[in-house]
Amino acid sequence: MSVYEIAALAAAFCWAFTGVITAGPALHLGALAFTRIRMTMVLAMLVLWVGYTGGWRSIGGDVLLPLIASGIIGIFVGDSVLFATMNRMGPRRTSILFSLNAPLAVVLGWLLLGEKLETREMAGIALAFGGVLLAILFGKRKSQLHTWEEVKGPLWIGIALGLIAALAQAGGSLIARPIMATGIDPAAGSLVRVATSVVCFYLAMLAPGGHLRAKREITLRIAGVTAFSGFLAMAVGMTLVLFALRGGQVGIVSTLSATTPALILPLLWIKTGEAPAPAAWLGAALVIAGSALLFTS
Repeated sequence: MSVYEIAALAAAFCWAFTGVITAGPALHLGALAFTRIRMTMVLAMLVLWVGYTGGWRSIGGDVLLPLIASGIIGIFVGDSVLFATMNRMGPRRTSILFSLNAPLAVVLGWLLLGEKLETREMAGIALAFGGVLLAILFGKRKSQLHTWEEVKGPLWIGIALGLIAALAQAGGSLIARPIMATGIDPAAGSLVRVATSVVCFYLAMLAPGGHLRAKREITLRIAGVTAFSGFLAMAVGMTLVLFALRGGQVGIVSTLSATTPALILPLLWIKTGEAPAPAAWLGAALVIAGSALLFTS
């Protein structure tokens, strides 16, 4: 295995680990407040980095509107609904649902951009959706009693939220993809997207109801975990993927970086002391197999 392939797997591990450590803070603060605070912290990190590297010079006026739209859809909507899903269904089910963002991006490209959908890609989409259904419906043992395996409220609402999160992520990526292909600095592009989402969050706080305010007081530990999760996912994870894509084969790198649903299972096993059900492993394997068909030619 080359260093680029190891980097892609390491990125998937970062995202899996992030999924485990953010479950507690997201539940403590509430999905919307957690996402707002986390993105504010990530924004501060990106401002420092982009200011240091000078990457902001690559952003022209012609790319601002698409990046802003991508930030609203992919981060403001996508991340908010993602953590709402996690609070309802736990990190395992959320991770497997969110993995559908790749096949959904392919479907959106076909529907909206007229991109060709080949038989291989249709098989990959079917495998991924089948794996998700298997993991959601049959991925829990009766002996698993940890709170993360509980479904709070109707199952269909949790599934719907997870699909919305994946669809928003796919839509945001689809908008940003041609812009990023022009050669702008990736961190600077992320800065615009994250800054947009943060502005949206604070504007939304002006609405009546106080839904974006934290449910509980933020502690030093919660703040530390939230900041670390943002750094791990946005800085380390994305940097590893960009490094892997520069030197590795795109199909292999993309498939390896999509192994998060499988990598999160042993982490949850360690955390909860409860072995995941066979259907959870099989569902994750089918998602990875589907990703392989989507990303490789």
